[in-house]
Amino acid sequence: MKRSTSWMAVLAVGGALLLPAVPASAEERVCRGTIGAASVDNLLVPQDATCILNGTSVEGTVKVKRGATLNASGIHVIGNVQAENARKVVLRDRSRIGGSVQIVQGDVARIIRARIGGDILFDDQDGALAANRNRIGGNLQAFQNTGGVAINNNRIDGNLQCKENTPGPTGGGNIVQGSKEDQCEAL
Repeated sequence: MKRSTSWMAVLAVGGALLLPAVPASAEERVCRGTIGAASVDNLLVPQDATCILNGTSVEGTVKVKRGATLNASGIHVIGNVQAENARKVVLRDRSRIGGSVQIVQGDVARIIRARIGGDILFDDQDGALAANRNRIGGNLQAFQNTGGVAINNNRIDGNLQCKENTPGPTGGGNIVQGSKEDQCEAL
């Protein structure tokens, strides 16, 4: 009897080894309130919430939902910052974003003294927008915004592209490795 129990245990363990591995998924931290110098996998600012980040590290992506506010200072994000229909997005004080910053169909956004590995996109925003004193590894693009766009003293490795903004973008002192196009030709 003991002998068959041993074989059953071996089969149970052996069978478990043959099961396909379930991939580990990164955890998503929901932010309502303040997160300081902590490290998280991915970060979600849910609808209508306010999230304040101070020196926070994000191993993945930051997503800002409808009506939400993100105010980030000195953060480090490996992936992207993505905001759609957000009330306000602020990245400042030497924040570092490894990927791109995509802010679309929302209200106010300011990116000040940040390092962005990819692109900055302001698209179809209603409020005041600013990109000042940033180091941008890709393009800075501002399309179809209606609250005003200020673009000052950025160092852009790609192109500075602006189209269909009312009023037209203002600013200057930008160093652009690619081309300055359309409404941003003189910036």
